[in-house]
Amino acid sequence: MKLIHSFSSSLRAKLLAMFVLLTVIPLIAIGLISYQKSYNTVYENSKAGAVLIAEQLAQDLEMLFTDTGKLLELGKHPRVLHFLFSQNDTYEDAKEVLKLMDSYRQTYKYESVLNISMINLYGRGISERRGVFQLDKNPLRNPHFTFLLHHPDTVLYVPPPDANPLDRLDGFAEPHAISIMAAVKQRITHEVIGFIVIDLDDAVVKQFCDNVTIGETGFFYVIDQNGRPIFTPARSSREIQLPAQDNLTSLAAGSMTSYVDTSRGSPKFIFTSASKATGWKIIGQVPLQEIVSEANSIRQLIIISVILSIVFAVSLHFFISSRLTRPLQLLKNKMRLAASGFLESKVAPTGNDEIADLGQSFNIMLSKIKTLLEQNIREQEEMKKAELRALQAQINPHFLYNTLDSILWMAEAGKTDKVIRLVESLSRLFRISLSKGKDWISLEKEIEHVHSYLIIQQMRYRDILEYEIAAEPHLLSAPTLKMLLQPIVENALYHGIKNKRGKGLIQISARAADGGEMELRVQDNGCGMNAYKLGQLRANLANQRLPAETGEEVSGGFGLHNVQQRIRLYYGQQYGVQVDSIEGEGTTVTMRIPMRGRD
Repeated sequence: MKLIHSFSSSLRAKLLAMFVLLTVIPLIAIGLISYQKSYNTVYENSKAGAVLIAEQLAQDLEMLFTDTGKLLELGKHPRVLHFLFSQNDTYEDAKEVLKLMDSYRQTYKYESVLNISMINLYGRGISERRGVFQLDKNPLRNPHFTFLLHHPDTVLYVPPPDANPLDRLDGFAEPHAISIMAAVKQRITHEVIGFIVIDLDDAVVKQFCDNVTIGETGFFYVIDQNGRPIFTPARSSREIQLPAQDNLTSLAAGSMTSYVDTSRGSPKFIFTSASKATGWKIIGQVPLQEIVSEANSIRQLIIISVILSIVFAVSLHFFISSRLTRPLQLLKNKMRLAASGFLESKVAPTGNDEIADLGQSFNIMLSKIKTLLEQNIREQEEMKKAELRALQAQINPHFLYNTLDSILWMAEAGKTDKVIRLVESLSRLFRISLSKGKDWISLEKEIEHVHSYLIIQQMRYRDILEYEIAAEPHLLSAPTLKMLLQPIVENALYHGIKNKRGKGLIQISARAADGGEMELRVQDNGCGMNAYKLGQLRANLANQRLPAETGEEVSGGFGLHNVQQRIRLYYGQQYGVQVDSIEGEGTTVTMRIPMRGRD
């Protein structure tokens, strides 16, 4: 119990626990996460690189067989058909067939083709190397020819004779060659009359299996459709220990594309890439340890880094705690008093080190907190007043009564179109005014709001009011504070246009200004103000002082003051409203605000 009590009451012990919790545990977590991420990344990259090599060989085989397959067109030539079908052809007929083979070679430039052979159903054939020949055995004893006889539209790709000598016809196949076999059919009856065999040099595949490695000891080999190895590296059987035949069969069937083999010795990563033309599979096999060797190095580095960081953190604790315990205890007590609400609880700092600076900063912080609290109270009161005036500006009862009266007498007069337009404008006006309680809307909505207001007022004062609205298109999506333009326009109408003889014009514009700012301007050609009134209005706006609350000022001074105060509250003291006026010529109100919302 004493140990627990001393630990709970000791700042030094708590600092040690804090350092352990805040330093050691995150370091261990970061180490584990880093190792897992690096392991997965290296593992996946290594696998992807190995698979890419196998896919490259598969693509090379596809190109080789697709390109060489053009020679199968020889089986459709009339001279070839005549030679295979006829039993009494002359030396000239055979010579023409050999010339035809040579012309195809010259046309397609096949360097890997070792021999082209053709044979009919009776064992009589012709090839580039042997000329005209007669087999001693029935060619249909060859299982590949028998298969082609029953499936004449299939093309077979047969590995070299040494891969499986029983599958090849003795004396007919080229050694160390991959054979492409296809049936030759008569043109009219489509009856099989013979076969064409193209022998390709298997050096490309052998060199790949012998020379290309994965990691230090990994290798590639090729299996056929039945999972039988047909190309393996020229290494000892101990070095190229292949998976069980069941797994090779699954890889050949496509039911598995990659897996980790743990059945024999150390784990091995085995993956496959398919050659669509031949149906063969290129198999890669590499010890799993070689795939993740880089990840293991990263793991060791992470472990060492974490251990060193823990040792450093604990050592730093003992050094710092001895210097901080006593002055921090005093500071803690003062902070508790300040937290309880007693902001006069200041520290008497001693010395010139960082702890003394911390105590001085704590005293300054308390002073600023008091100042900010007082300022916040004042700003909240001002904001509430501004929001109340904004709400009053949004829902002006006199404006609403006058508009409804206009709708009523227009309806009684049968002016349906004007009633519809007036109601639509009023609906848009209040919908945007409310905006679901949002303070920020796009400039396009703000312009739509003041446009709706002007439509309503123009229908009421059609003899004295004209207006123009112009905004740069790229500014329409910019966010802006709601209800900036409408109070200014209302002020221009009631204090400028109505007090002037003849028709008045209100011009509203929005354009981009320097420094990422936006300039909103409302200009009228009303009666304007003299220098005295203009100076008084500017002074009130600069000092954030409300004008006298008389009936004549509510729609004028209050509207400008409301906009000025809201702009400064939301955007900052450097922004606001600028008023310029010439008596008898008109008034211009300019607002510059940043092209962004409230931070």
